[in-house]
Amino acid sequence: MRLHVSNDLLLKIVADLPRPIKQATIVALDIALLPIAMVLALALQQNRFPPAEGLLELWMGFVILMTIAGLLSVVLGIHKVQLKAYETRALGMTAAHVLVIGLAAAIIDGLSGRESPISTAIIFAFVYFGMCASSRYLLLKLLRWIYDKQEDQVRVLIYGAGRMGQQLVAALKTDDTIVPIAFVDDSKRLHSTIVKGLTVYSSASISTLVSEKKVDRVLLAMPSQTRARLAQISAKLEGMGLTVESLPSFSQLAGNGAKLVEQLRPVQPGQFLGRPPLDSELPGGSETYAGRSILVTGAGGSIGSELCKQLVLCKPRRLVLMEISELALYNINNELAELARHQGVELIPSLGSVTDAPIVRRVLSQHSVDVVIHAAAYKHVPIVERDPVPGFANNVLGTHTLATAAAEAQVARFILISTDKAVRPKNMMGASKRLAEMVIQDLAKRANPEAGDTIFSMVRFGNVIGSSGSVIPLFEEQIARGGPVTVTHPDVTRFFMTIAEAARLVLVAGSLAKGGDLFVLDMGEPIRIYDLAQQMIAAAGYEQRTKDNPGGDIEIQLTGLRPGEKLFEELLIGEGQTSTPHPKILQAREAHLSEIEVAACIKAIRAAVAEADDDAIRKIVSRWVESGKRIGSLQSIPAS
Repeated sequence: MRLHVSNDLLLKIVADLPRPIKQATIVALDIALLPIAMVLALALQQNRFPPAEGLLELWMGFVILMTIAGLLSVVLGIHKVQLKAYETRALGMTAAHVLVIGLAAAIIDGLSGRESPISTAIIFAFVYFGMCASSRYLLLKLLRWIYDKQEDQVRVLIYGAGRMGQQLVAALKTDDTIVPIAFVDDSKRLHSTIVKGLTVYSSASISTLVSEKKVDRVLLAMPSQTRARLAQISAKLEGMGLTVESLPSFSQLAGNGAKLVEQLRPVQPGQFLGRPPLDSELPGGSETYAGRSILVTGAGGSIGSELCKQLVLCKPRRLVLMEISELALYNINNELAELARHQGVELIPSLGSVTDAPIVRRVLSQHSVDVVIHAAAYKHVPIVERDPVPGFANNVLGTHTLATAAAEAQVARFILISTDKAVRPKNMMGASKRLAEMVIQDLAKRANPEAGDTIFSMVRFGNVIGSSGSVIPLFEEQIARGGPVTVTHPDVTRFFMTIAEAARLVLVAGSLAKGGDLFVLDMGEPIRIYDLAQQMIAAAGYEQRTKDNPGGDIEIQLTGLRPGEKLFEELLIGEGQTSTPHPKILQAREAHLSEIEVAACIKAIRAAVAEADDDAIRKIVSRWVESGKRIGSLQSIPAS
């Protein structure tokens, strides 16, 4: 306790000391070191300390040299150089100062008639230079020790040991509240080297550094990396409980007058939502998946991959990744491998389509699947509008095949990922997802969970930021090209949430299901896409080009609504909705088809798919889907 009080007192004394006194202290130190340096120089030359009477004879020369040293230090401005900025240029000033003092010592010695060897002045100059430089280094170490005792100091890792990382370290050395601990870099040739006084480690050492060095946050100094790579690194580090901040590129730094340290900005994928982020916890949800064998379909997609990442943290016994895309499966398996090993989760990649009944049945049986999360779907509106047959084969028949096999295998839980476009759909993709919901509703109605049958549920939500096909990556790409940014209509609005929020709530909703539940995620207020485009242009540091501002950088072009596109999305078909134990999850009560109607619809879709008959698909939609007559009357969309 005494040491803590003493450190606080020292810090207050140092911080409150007026700058003139600090500068005077440096001058006084240079003056005081001069006679000591002279004595040491004589001792080095004579191999013994000079006798006291001999030194007394030199007192006049000492006074003259000390006076010259003080005046010269002030004239050169050495005393104005801060200790933490004492580097190459300041060392040069000290060298010039010492050179003049050495010459003055030789001249004074000659005038006094002593005629000492010239080597005496040279040795004196070298010793004096070493003592002046060393004294500043020791003072800086002392000050850093005092400041290191602050409780509010931030200890940081620098991710990236390149030029930007080195400049960042130099900038942080002028800030006493931030302490750089080490570099982390992906380049193997830099590992174990020392850059700017800091050791470079591999990314695999981060967890060890965090625990041993008590690191508070990580600063990403990799401006040349893609945003996707930075987001990937950021997500991994945030998963370790670290605060992550990124550094802008050189072009963003130039010309704005802000300090380098002040340019650091948090990596916030949801910064355009206009609402606070969702809590990161899974209240009452993770135990539903712990120790279970879980199958995620569409595991390589935007939602599927995030679900897999969060499921691994729930520590299931086994996680089966089912994906029709070989590349997507390869990527998600590699991405999760290390985390799964750390969590003790068996990771099983499975290549195949949910429309292939024998493959689906084999996967469910072979891996003793307890929970199915069905995220596989064709979701891009223009593509499914143009090619409805494969869209319905995957979204409707695939859901029917998978859900039926899950019921036969007595899987404990089946969760369908749905979309707001299934509500009174105006396009074929939305209609396919609405029919998929009806398939699950039908199976749920015929199941008896109390007797061990599958608990079927659905989770419906809107757009997720950063997913494939989302407007935000599209706008980012268009802005990076210099524009224009394309918006279909000035009044079009959409619901948005981050991928992490959506996946987290899906898992919580799945744990709340009792059978036949249709959950709707509270996505806040809808966001106007035109406003979003304006915000992203401004956030990138550009001005919007308009009629009133023809000198702006990037224009927003209105392209018109695409066939089947809504101005406003909805999350509920009817008025009935109830709350759940989670404030962000609602439960909808909606009408559904009878068992006979569902069977007839599935049979008709199979026949249409077998004949690759787009018109037949549209007729099915007209008959069985709310607002389907309007969709069925639309003509096929030509390729664009």
